[in-house]
Amino acid sequence: MAENGTLHDAFIDELRDAYDAEKQLVKALPKLAKSASSDDLREAFESHLEETREHVTLLEQVFGTIGEKVRGKHCEGIAGIIEEGSKTMKEDFDDMTLDACLIASGQRAEHYEMAAYGTLVAWAQAMGHTEAADLLQQTLDEEKAADKKLTTLAEGGINQSAADQAHSDEDEEEEEEDEQTSSTASRRSASNGASKSSSPSAKRR
Repeated sequence: MAENGTLHDAFIDELRDAYDAEKQLVKALPKLAKSASSDDLREAFESHLEETREHVTLLEQVFGTIGEKVRGKHCEGIAGIIEEGSKTMKEDFDDMTLDACLIASGQRAEHYEMAAYGTLVAWAQAMGHTEAADLLQQTLDEEKAADKKLTTLAEGGINQSAADQAHSDEDEEEEEEDEQTSSTASRRSASNGASKSSSPSAKRR
């Protein structure tokens, strides 16, 4: 009879998942940076790309501290988030709206990682893997900082600029509708006037 898996087994599984997630993000972040129109947002993605590369190295060190071979396991969760982000970049949005959507995509990835690393830190501490816990905590802190940076950019003007653009478009549509309504009313009025002037009673007068 096979033995049941232990928390150590689950920990290794989560480490492999996180390792693959970071490597996927190393490939995805440059695309987010390239799509951003805001210089600050582009710099934020580029800065986090460098941190993400370091996270890959830190995870390799974590594997070493517990005597495990470095190996990844395909992370379906982050793959799905990246795929959603790729679809967003193909949408026909104005620049500010696309930036707002890129922030949303970035934060989905950050929140996923924050949850994963939070779990890894807690499990490492519970099993007495102090060095591994410290390394994982370092990455967790940087993920939280990256998420906070994206929030600051969103609340610092990007979301509002996107909202202003949306209202501007709505106002233009309303003006076009008003002009069309006014034009139609004018044509009807002119048509009615012409009909009255050409009627027999109008001629007798």
